[in-house]
Amino acid sequence: MLAASASSGQMVGLCAPRRSPIPPLLARRGRLLPRRPVALLPRARAPALRPAAPPPRCSAAASPRPPPSADSALEHQVRRKCSPLLESVLLPGGSDSTVHEWKAVPNIWRTAAEKYADLVAVIDPYHEPPTEWTYTQLEQEILDFSQGLRAIGVAPDEKLALFADNSCRWLVADQGIMATGAINVVRGTRSSDEELFQIYTHSESIALVVDSPQFFNRLAESFISRINTRFIVLLWGDKSCIDSQAVKDIPLYGYKDITELGRESRNALFLSGQQGQQDVFETISPEDVATLIYTSGTSGTPKGVMLTHRNLLHQINNLWEIVPAEPGDRFLSMLPPWHAYERACEYFIFSYGIQQVYTTVKYLKEDLQRYQPHYIISVPLVYETLYSSIQKQISSSSAARKIIALSLIKISLLYMEAKKIYEGTVLSNNLVKPSFIAYMMKWLWARLIAAFLWPLHNLAKILVYKKIHSAIGISKAGISGGGSLPMHVDKFFEAIGIKVQNGYGLTETSPVVAARRPFCNVLGTIGHPIKHTEIKVFDIETGEVLPDGSKGIVKIKGPQVMKGYYKNPLATNEAFDQEGWFSTGDIGWIVPHHAIGPSRKCGGMLVLEGRAKDTIVLSTGENVEPAEIEEAAGRSNLINQIVVIGQDQRRLGAIIVPNNDEVLAEAKRKSILGENGELAKDKVMNMLYDELKTWTAHCSFRVGPIMIDDEPFTIDNGLMTPTMKIRRDKVTDKYRREIEALFK
Repeated sequence: MLAASASSGQMVGLCAPRRSPIPPLLARRGRLLPRRPVALLPRARAPALRPAAPPPRCSAAASPRPPPSADSALEHQVRRKCSPLLESVLLPGGSDSTVHEWKAVPNIWRTAAEKYADLVAVIDPYHEPPTEWTYTQLEQEILDFSQGLRAIGVAPDEKLALFADNSCRWLVADQGIMATGAINVVRGTRSSDEELFQIYTHSESIALVVDSPQFFNRLAESFISRINTRFIVLLWGDKSCIDSQAVKDIPLYGYKDITELGRESRNALFLSGQQGQQDVFETISPEDVATLIYTSGTSGTPKGVMLTHRNLLHQINNLWEIVPAEPGDRFLSMLPPWHAYERACEYFIFSYGIQQVYTTVKYLKEDLQRYQPHYIISVPLVYETLYSSIQKQISSSSAARKIIALSLIKISLLYMEAKKIYEGTVLSNNLVKPSFIAYMMKWLWARLIAAFLWPLHNLAKILVYKKIHSAIGISKAGISGGGSLPMHVDKFFEAIGIKVQNGYGLTETSPVVAARRPFCNVLGTIGHPIKHTEIKVFDIETGEVLPDGSKGIVKIKGPQVMKGYYKNPLATNEAFDQEGWFSTGDIGWIVPHHAIGPSRKCGGMLVLEGRAKDTIVLSTGENVEPAEIEEAAGRSNLINQIVVIGQDQRRLGAIIVPNNDEVLAEAKRKSILGENGELAKDKVMNMLYDELKTWTAHCSFRVGPIMIDDEPFTIDNGLMTPTMKIRRDKVTDKYRREIEALFK
């Protein structure tokens, strides 16, 4: 990946054409502008998807001050920043700059536009208007949005709050803000008003970019009146739908206003350069903060993570060995784009010329079949949902089809277990070198079993798995991150021939630090560290480095580790030890290396076992990792969600959200419904308790009393993070009294 760049932090003047003023397009035809200029006029758009006319302007009441003219922004010389390759025309020498690696994230769009100009980059079918952009068009949108922000006064290092959901315009706004040298402060619309207010004020943001009029109007009373904002940008929808009372004297811009203003400003900028009215530009440095992401962790108060351009570029440059994307590969995008996992992956895949299709949870099943993606990047809950959907479809089949399908799946699972033995991908933390003779006996036995099961496994591909593949696509791989992937889900997708690669990271690490590779996808692990990344396991008590196979706190070193927490030096110092190791707070171990044996290919891989802060310490002094029990219980069709509790108690308990449809169906099968067709609560309790005992029988600890709650844990009620992990602290706080009563 090559890019042109001026030296970091160099102050330069605007590079102007040498002749008298000529319309920019003519100047380009006459080769008077640099060979790779920033486009001065809008490039061709797809007319069916991009209406030529701008959206209706807001009423006078809703927009009290019209956008300033492009010329007014150029009256005085001001300090500017730009990406040295994306906007090389603004720097001395322009495209003749020395070619080397990218120095700022927005530089990727210049390279992508050159390599993949006419390939479709994004498809956004569910916003109005539906949008389809090529890489050339996407680059132009980013350039226009960026210059539009400069024209209305955005300066380098200022912070802009970008509160919006996944869409192509979110991507343009994100990269447009970065390209100015400003810092975007990101969050989604499902966060509470109070959380958004805290993020806006703590980050010292100067302006607000919002998703839609509906979202803005929601914020109007509790949010807008309490903040100082220089202007507001609306990404989607009509400005006339905005609450005019909330806007008052705040300048309001639509997405089209900003991009049109950017085009005008860029043309005026070139003309002003010829007349000697030069702005002064400085290149964005790799060490500059690119974004502030406030953690959405499962416990504690959100902290503003400062990620630099260097942090994010490490991900862009090193994720290909995990996801070997090729130009034209189709990705389905549905996660919050402000989350570090989705965001870093998007930057990376766009640099390889892929096509991204935006979807939502509502349309996921339909879009998997419609677009047949090569890859999907998502969280474990999505794979769990797909697993449950497939199982439900099998269960609803005729008795004969159900028996055949389930039998073939079991055979495939056995076949995969045998393969692991002779391929050397059996997970083990045993440090003792295996006996060669004993392993050869296992190897031969595994080979025989696999050879016997192979024809039946191939029959399953034809009769069962082919239909599943045609329904969900994912022809190359599903990438899972942002949480623990249940082993039964992992094994199921492996058995049916859909590769799911599990990865690991945190917001503070940009985020990926380790992941399973396509050629060595060992279940139960999260793979080897990615390039330039060190991982060690430390003793919780002494802080000493532990040998492979020993369980402790996982710590990280690498160029992707954050700059620190914004305005929180105390938390930053607590996160790093004296030698600069970042503590993840996760408990795990590293697989020992063996030259021979069933785990010979697993050496150096990381295995996670839970969060240190989630560890339950019983009054007996025993430590319990709840994740093991929760994962086992989650396999039950009757249990929708579960949180294991019991801190400082003699035994464990659990809060269970039942799957009511499945509970009723099971009650009918057992003929325990009441006369009116309802199920008594004590019978529900007994059913769930029996189910819990059955599925957790192999776990180290047993669950005692249980509590049933019919209200699911969701993002909207604050009991789940935006990446769909249960907020354990919020759940226990909400049910504190009930928990106390439960253990009495």
